[in-house]
Amino acid sequence: MTLQDKVETKVGLLIVLSIVVVLWGGLAQIVPLFFQKSTTEPVEGLKPYTALQLSGRDIYIREGCVGCHSQMIRPFRAETERYGHYSVASEFVYDRPFLWGSKRTGPDLHRVGERYSDEWHRAHLINPRDVVPESIMPSYPWLDENQLDGSLIQDKMRALMLVGTPYTEDDVANAPATLENVTELDALIAYLQSLGTKVKVRR
Repeated sequence: MTLQDKVETKVGLLIVLSIVVVLWGGLAQIVPLFFQKSTTEPVEGLKPYTALQLSGRDIYIREGCVGCHSQMIRPFRAETERYGHYSVASEFVYDRPFLWGSKRTGPDLHRVGERYSDEWHRAHLINPRDVVPESIMPSYPWLDENQLDGSLIQDKMRALMLVGTPYTEDDVANAPATLENVTELDALIAYLQSLGTKVKVRR
């Protein structure tokens, strides 16, 4: 009886060895990433989200946008021709949590920043069919009516500082003032306009 036969006929041993192999393989792939500058240091010019963009990101999550839009362009010609330069790890250093997504009912949004005007985004979010007649995206008119609640923004920024986001105390202190008289729609547009603008893309 060979060693392989012995292992395969003893279920407990097979399970233990399988777990060891999976753990070892996982560690061999994951641990080196913590020491690669390309995955731990921000791409040149990348800054943390402003208070307005951070609030818009929260609205993006709250409204479930990530359920239909990914934010991860794969390095395949079919994707880069449509969306622009493929996504790189150093662009996501300040994203907590990542919003890469895996479903594309709508297009990937990672390079949507500065591709359209604020007015286009406003019209699109209030009624998508006004600018894209075949769109099946829901309308979000209430975002233009809801005033942005900035009561928790300082707490959010301080929490992000604890995990390495380089906000200053001045950033935190001034944050509430930047959110006064701003709608949720304004914040969401500010977030969308910030996406994927630090890597040169093909239009």
